Amino acid sequence: MDQLNTVLASTRVVVENARYVTIDPSRVAAIADELAARPAPPVTFDCARHVCGTEPWVANFVLVLDALNFSFWPDPGQPRWRVSHRGQTVDGYWALVAALRRALDEGIQLTDARYLAGLSEADVAHLLRGEGSIPLLAERAAALREVGQVLTERYDGSFVNAIEEADRDALRLTRLLAERFSSFADVATYGGYSVYLYKRAQICCGDLHGASQGAAWGQLSNLDRLTAFADYKVPQVLRKLGILVYTDSLARTIERRALLLPGGEAEVEIRAGTVWGVEFLRRALVKRGVTLSAYEIDWLLWELGQTLPPDSQPYHLTRTIFY
Repeated sequence: MDQLNTVLASTRVVVENARYVTIDPSRVAAIADELAARPAPPVTFDCARHVCGTEPWVANFVLVLDALNFSFWPDPGQPRWRVSHRGQTVDGYWALVAALRRALDEGIQLTDARYLAGLSEADVAHLLRGEGSIPLLAERAAALREVGQVLTERYDGSFVNAIEEADRDALRLTRLLAERFSSFADVATYGGYSVYLYKRAQICCGDLHGASQGAAWGQLSNLDRLTAFADYKVPQVLRKLGILVYTDSLARTIERRALLLPGGEAEVEIRAGTVWGVEFLRRALVKRGVTLSAYEIDWLLWELGQTLPPDSQPYHLTRTIFY
């Protein structure tokens, strides 16, 4: 079973048996009509803020970035983690990008596998220093050490060698990441079945393509067969659009900012619904003459999520390394 079928087939079982989350076909059709009538400009990889290029060290940087790309929201009563760099103060994902770019500016060997393998938690705290504290610091340090160890032991220190082992195929590279790096092994269980979500492994493939502008090692095949990257921002947008519908009990839990357990029934349903909400939207757009990959729709929705008004319904809270 290829990657497309693995993620779509396993999450479809969840969607078809879900108790807390449903997908509204009428809203899928309505949003598809809106997008087809006034297509949004393509979402491009922001090379003004990201590190871009085709040098092999850039691939290592992307892997480091995506090894840390999870769980930025603060604990209740705590300030958001923010990073100041080059005259700007940002939070969330962009704070991570800023912190890593600051490290490069400071001469930290962030793309050297042996350096990564020897990082302490204190080293990572310094690397990610800012206003407030980033959550799950110990887990981030462990993820970076694992990146360094695997790259050193299996790939001569270069992620490009892993990309080549996967034949520059996004589906194979997604599986390789999940198999070689435990922090990318994003698999849940629902009703006794394994549910393959692979959020960060898939987004790493998209980021490699973006950072390289689709050249050299970032010229990956099968990118169009990736699914949505099921996190907490994209389902928030799908819910605002009316595509995802939550039961009253789940909606109340989210409204009062109560934690959903990672791997819990409702949390897995939200993530599976995200995958299929985007997939149904992709199919509806094709019928209207608009061809977008699921990951392109995901990027579009994620960008929309950065501009939601403050009174929007909140996203669900799950403290996890997978998103």
